[in-house]
Amino acid sequence: MSSRDIVLDSLTFKNSQRIPMSLPSPYPNDFLHKSYRLKDSKATGWYTIEGGREERIDEWGNTWRRFKGISKGEVCKGVLESLDKVEEAELPALDDYRNYKEVEEEFSNNKKKFKIGSLPGFAFNITRKMRRLDQYLMDLVLDKNKVAILNARVNDLLEKAIKNYAKAGADAIMFCEDWGTQKGLMINPNLWREIFKGGFTRLCNVAHQESLYVFMHSCGKITVIIPDLIECGIDVLQFDQPKIHGIKKLAEYSGKVTYWCPADIQNTLQTKDEKVIESDVREMIEKLGGKGGGFVAGYYA
Repeated sequence: MSSRDIVLDSLTFKNSQRIPMSLPSPYPNDFLHKSYRLKDSKATGWYTIEGGREERIDEWGNTWRRFKGISKGEVCKGVLESLDKVEEAELPALDDYRNYKEVEEEFSNNKKKFKIGSLPGFAFNITRKMRRLDQYLMDLVLDKNKVAILNARVNDLLEKAIKNYAKAGADAIMFCEDWGTQKGLMINPNLWREIFKGGFTRLCNVAHQESLYVFMHSCGKITVIIPDLIECGIDVLQFDQPKIHGIKKLAEYSGKVTYWCPADIQNTLQTKDEKVIESDVREMIEKLGGKGGGFVAGYYA
C-alpha cells in the first residue's frame, strides 16, 4: 500500500495495515506538507534594531520582534492598529492560484504520499496577529461587531485558499491555532462558540465539499471544545501534549476523530526513560487508535 492509502484507511477507520507515521529519516513519513508561496509578499527577513533586538515583517504586514537570534519572536505591532480600518486592511493574495503552482508541481510528483496544504491558521491565528494578541482579546469583548467583520474577510480568503489547494492536488489542509493555556481555553468557551465556531464549520464544510480532510494543531488544554471541533468537521487533532487532556478523556472521542501525537513533549519525553516513553506511546496507540484507525504516530523536533 502507498503512504496515501495507509493514511486514508486510518482516517476512515478501515484497519490500515500499519499506523501512519510522520517520523524523521530513516523512519517512515507518510506525509508531504507544502505551502503556497506569495509572488508579491510584504515579508522580510530579520533585521537588527537597537538594544540587541531584531524585527521582521510577515506576509500580512505585522511586525515581529525578538532578542537577536533567540526564539521565533512575537508580534509587537499588528498591521491593523485601529478596528476602524477593518474593511480597508490589505490582505495577501491567497486567492491567486499562481501562488500555488509550486505546490501543484510537488504534489504531482509525489502522488503516493498523503499531501497536506498548509494554511496560516483559521481566523483567530491570523486576526489576533493583525491586532496583536493582548489587544485582540480585548476586542473580543469590547468590539465584537468589528471583529466579526475582520474574521469574515479572513474566512472569505481562506475559503479561496482551500479551493486552491484542492485544485493543486491536496488530500487535506492543515492549520495551527494555539487556543489553550496550561489550564484551559484562552477565552470563555461560550465566547468561542459565539464568535469562532461558525467560521470553523464554514471552512470545514468547504474543505469537505472539495474532498479534503481538515487537520488542526493546537497546544494547550482545549479539552472543553473538542466535541465542538468534531461537530464543526475537524478530522484530525494534532496534539503535542496529549496528556494535558488525559488519555482517558481523549479516548471518549476515539472513532470520531483521529489523533496525531508524539510522546507527550512536556511530561513523557522529559523523563528520558525509554520504558516510560514506550509505555505511554503504547497506551495512546491502543486507546486512541484502537477502532481500526484514528491514530498517527508523530515526532517533535
